[in-house]
Amino acid sequence: MHDLAFVFAGSFVGFVVALTGVGGGSLMTPLLIFGFGIAPNLAVGTDLLFAAGTKLGGTLQFARRRLVPWRVVGQLSLGSLPAALATLWILQRVGPAEPAVQRVITLTLGVAVLLTAAATLYKATLGHAAQRHDAPLPAHTDPTQARHWALPIALGAAIGALVTLTSVGAGAVGVAVLLLLYPALPLARIVAADIAYAVPLTLVAGLGHAAIGSINWPLLGLLLAGSLPGVWLGARLTAHAPQRLVRSILSLLLAYAGSKLVFA
Repeated sequence: MHDLAFVFAGSFVGFVVALTGVGGGSLMTPLLIFGFGIAPNLAVGTDLLFAAGTKLGGTLQFARRRLVPWRVVGQLSLGSLPAALATLWILQRVGPAEPAVQRVITLTLGVAVLLTAAATLYKATLGHAAQRHDAPLPAHTDPTQARHWALPIALGAAIGALVTLTSVGAGAVGVAVLLLLYPALPLARIVAADIAYAVPLTLVAGLGHAAIGSINWPLLGLLLAGSLPGVWLGARLTAHAPQRLVRSILSLLLAYAGSKLVFA
């Protein structure tokens, strides 16, 4: 019975991610901790490899349509991958199962989920008014050129550490960072970059968690098995769902989950 519940959890998260675009970590990790009683370090590590598998499929779709700005992916990865390795080294040194480490993971995860809730609510209520129009750019403008060369590395490092510690941050937080760094980049390519750079980040972080024993492999298989039909159904319904209502409800659920993590 428990196995079937995990399959349904993977299907639910895959469905919501495909329907709304909200990162799966902000849903899956709190669900594993509170819904199934999984230890925070195991929930984070398992969700990282779950995210790597699901985001790889999205990256291939965007790559076929030539929407992935690989220069942007490379710039962010220069910061995020070393930061992920450094965070893994610290976790390995202090012990991921230590109560103090578990509390840091839970608290940081709660803050990250609350940030995701705020970004989701903003997009639901004000996103249409603030949405950019992809106007043609002057010939001399390179949309993949950041405001300053060091900013993608620095902000990528911050996201890399956050994702490695909590499995949250490569979705809503990543999009916000990309919009700030690359204001001339069309929205479709922003989304493609966000999904593409998250693949090596979540893979490196997930394999690092596996090396320190923070992966539940049977659980990972059940979640991935459920995610495939969930993603398929969500993608089919995304054009018909009332996005503003769905995102508003989702933001409230995320805010509740984030608050429980922070004040646990």
